[in-house]
Amino acid sequence: MRRCAPAAAATRRWRTPEDARHAGRDTAGLIGPNAILQLLPVLERELGAAEAAALIRRAGIAALPDGHAMIPEGEAAALHRRLRAEHPARAPRLAAEAGARTADYLLAHRIPSPVRGILRHLPPAASAAILSRAIARNAWTFAGSGTFRREGAWRFAIAANPLVAGEFSRSPLCQWHAAVFGRLYRELVAPDCLCTETRCTAQGRGAPCEFVITRA
Repeated sequence: MRRCAPAAAATRRWRTPEDARHAGRDTAGLIGPNAILQLLPVLERELGAAEAAALIRRAGIAALPDGHAMIPEGEAAALHRRLRAEHPARAPRLAAEAGARTADYLLAHRIPSPVRGILRHLPPAASAAILSRAIARNAWTFAGSGTFRREGAWRFAIAANPLVAGEFSRSPLCQWHAAVFGRLYRELVAPDCLCTETRCTAQGRGAPCEFVITRA
């Protein structure tokens, strides 16, 4: 258990140098570029390059992010919203794949290899506690202007989630977020972890988006 402290300290390095420029500043209205960038190859494979490009244009995105800085959350929300509107049957699967790709990016580029090794060898409860706190510290990269809340090691909530702002649905819409959390937990905590969005802002009544990680 003495290894927890180094792991917790190292997980603070999940930001690129460009992201770090936003530390301590008002990042309301900004979100990490992976909310768009990791969706692009999924769209191109599923829809073809021409239709993917057309979908991006219809979402009102004039220029794709370069991956080195935060982006306006409205652009990411517009693309996710357009995908759900035009391809409702495929959107959950494609968003989940993009979320898993986002987690893979974090694992490859944001979390040092020694920390990954430590978390994988700690008891799941200890790994989950460390990982959940790291996610909460860096929530501004995926929650944008929303309010992220850690509710223990296995539960999260995002109030006013910008990726579903103004939408209404009978079922949860945040497959991208759930896939990010789920993949990180499967890779760093236990391979049988599953993240489920149990309630979504889009379902109305002012409730936050709520996510629960369970083990099979």
